[in-house]
Amino acid sequence: MYKYKKLRGRIIEKFGTLSRFAKAIGISETALSKKMQCKTGISQSDICLWSKLLDIKPEEYGSYFFA
Repeated sequence: MYKYKKLRGRIIEKFGTLSRFAKAIGISETALSKKMQCKTGISQSDICLWSKLLDIKPEEYGSYFFA
Protein backbone atom coordinates (compact mmCIF):
# COMPACT_ATOMS: atom_id res chain seq x y z
CA MET A 1 0.00 0.00 0.00
CA TYR A 2 1.37 3.38 -1.01
CA LYS A 3 1.43 6.53 1.13
CA TYR A 4 0.58 9.70 -0.76
CA LYS A 5 1.41 12.29 1.93
CA LYS A 6 3.97 14.06 -0.28
CA LEU A 7 1.60 13.96 -3.27
CA ARG A 8 -1.25 15.38 -1.16
CA GLY A 9 1.05 18.19 -0.01
CA ARG A 10 1.98 19.04 -3.59
CA ILE A 11 -1.69 19.11 -4.61
CA ILE A 12 -2.50 21.52 -1.78
CA GLU A 13 0.56 23.64 -2.63
CA LYS A 14 -0.44 23.97 -6.31
CA PHE A 15 -4.27 23.90 -6.16
CA GLY A 16 -5.18 24.90 -2.62
CA THR A 17 -7.65 22.02 -2.16
CA LEU A 18 -8.14 18.45 -3.31
CA SER A 19 -11.51 19.54 -4.69
CA ARG A 20 -9.92 22.04 -7.08
CA PHE A 21 -7.41 19.43 -8.20
CA ALA A 22 -10.19 16.89 -8.81
CA LYS A 23 -11.96 19.43 -11.05
CA ALA A 24 -8.72 20.17 -12.90
CA ILE A 25 -8.19 16.49 -13.72
CA GLY A 26 -11.85 15.91 -14.55
CA ILE A 27 -12.86 13.47 -11.83
CA SER A 28 -15.11 13.68 -8.77
CA GLU A 29 -13.77 14.38 -5.30
CA THR A 30 -14.91 10.88 -4.34
CA ALA A 31 -12.92 9.29 -7.16
CA LEU A 32 -9.82 11.29 -6.19
CA SER A 33 -10.28 10.34 -2.54
CA LYS A 34 -10.44 6.65 -3.45
CA LYS A 35 -7.22 6.96 -5.46
CA MET A 36 -5.46 8.78 -2.63
CA GLN A 37 -6.58 6.08 -0.14
CA CYS A 38 -5.40 3.22 -2.42
CA LYS A 39 -8.96 1.95 -2.84
CA THR A 40 -8.60 2.34 -6.61
CA GLY A 41 -5.40 2.53 -8.59
CA ILE A 42 -3.56 5.50 -10.01
CA SER A 43 -2.96 4.64 -13.67
CA GLN A 44 0.02 5.50 -15.81
CA SER A 45 -2.09 8.08 -17.65
CA ASP A 46 -3.08 9.56 -14.25
CA ILE A 47 0.59 9.85 -13.31
CA CYS A 48 1.39 11.62 -16.59
CA LEU A 49 -1.48 14.11 -16.29
CA TRP A 50 -1.05 14.75 -12.58
CA SER A 51 2.70 15.23 -12.96
CA LYS A 52 2.18 17.78 -15.70
CA LEU A 53 -0.30 19.78 -13.59
CA LEU A 54 1.79 19.47 -10.42
CA ASP A 55 5.19 20.14 -12.04
CA ILE A 56 6.58 16.75 -11.01
CA LYS A 57 9.55 15.58 -13.09
CA PRO A 58 9.78 11.93 -14.20
CA GLU A 59 12.78 11.35 -11.93
CA GLU A 60 10.60 12.41 -8.98
CA TYR A 61 7.74 9.97 -9.71
CA GLY A 62 9.00 7.45 -7.17
CA SER A 63 8.84 9.82 -4.24
CA TYR A 64 5.34 11.04 -5.13
CA PHE A 65 3.58 7.97 -6.56
CA PHE A 66 5.44 4.92 -5.24
CA ALA A 67 6.34 5.79 -1.66
